[in-house]
Amino acid sequence: MFSLNCMKRTCALGVLICAALLLTIPAAQAQPFPNKPVKIIVTAAPGGTTDISSRALSDILGKELGQTVIVENKAGGAGIIGLQALLASPADGYTMAMGNIGPNAINYSLYKSLPYKMEDMEPITIVIANPNVLVVNPEVPAKTVAELVALAKANPGKYSFASSGRGQSIHMSGELFKTQAGIDIIHVPYKGAGPALADLLAGQTSMMVDNLPSSMQYIKSGKLRALAVTSKNRVAELPDVPTMIQSGYPNFEVTAWFGLFVPAGTPKPVIDKLYVAVKKALDSPEIKQRWKDLGGWAVGDTPANTKLFIAAEKKKWELVAQQAKIEAE
Repeated sequence: MFSLNCMKRTCALGVLICAALLLTIPAAQAQPFPNKPVKIIVTAAPGGTTDISSRALSDILGKELGQTVIVENKAGGAGIIGLQALLASPADGYTMAMGNIGPNAINYSLYKSLPYKMEDMEPITIVIANPNVLVVNPEVPAKTVAELVALAKANPGKYSFASSGRGQSIHMSGELFKTQAGIDIIHVPYKGAGPALADLLAGQTSMMVDNLPSSMQYIKSGKLRALAVTSKNRVAELPDVPTMIQSGYPNFEVTAWFGLFVPAGTPKPVIDKLYVAVKKALDSPEIKQRWKDLGGWAVGDTPANTKLFIAAEKKKWELVAQQAKIEAE
């Protein structure tokens, strides 16, 4: 009888434990997003605007989401490696990639075969846009665009322009300059703006049409000389630097942009929540001032409008590649 009663009590206890466990499963599944750290994959090396903007945004975005935001660099392949890492991640919102005009718009016209297509990703929003800036190593004697063009024409093949990789806006801006100025300058690609800037500062290359945020500190410190910006109007932070248009190139206008993406299939409520958090971060005084100091501005448009914008950018850069006679690899 004693054993039978023990067995009954044991069974009853087991039923209660099972019931309690079953009750906790829906509660765990119902935890609101996000309930663990979120990661941003940076599709470029440290030191460039893709990296700078990701790290500047991460802390404030983490506060908005209530979770730590981890930044991880996956550079190389003109941003392709980073986007591959994004698409290998679950479509749950916990992994985003900071893409940009290169891998998310220009690459489609420069590569015959890419391991991704536009439909594989959903944009959250564009977080920062900025002009590029034509900078030279101070050892290059040119003080204006006209002087640089004269030097290059007098010494064909002597001067080189660095870029953050084939297909990035830095590369395409250099190609535009080369084509419109009719000069023979050599393209030297790197795995990101950081390594490219390091060699430009060291005098290993002559010039670069860099994203303004990553060059700003070197311009202000005198380590690089800015000859022109690629925006329609002058930049307030560099009032003495003319535009490429003012320098005699009326069709030379380039705006680089950087934005967050998630894999296709990410639930819409998750995308919407990420967008709201990013928009709040972009509207914060800290980010607004940071972007202003870098010579850029926040965009923060909706995911739907961002998708339309990127599709238009893809078409625009297809035409540029055709005009520059850049063949797809």
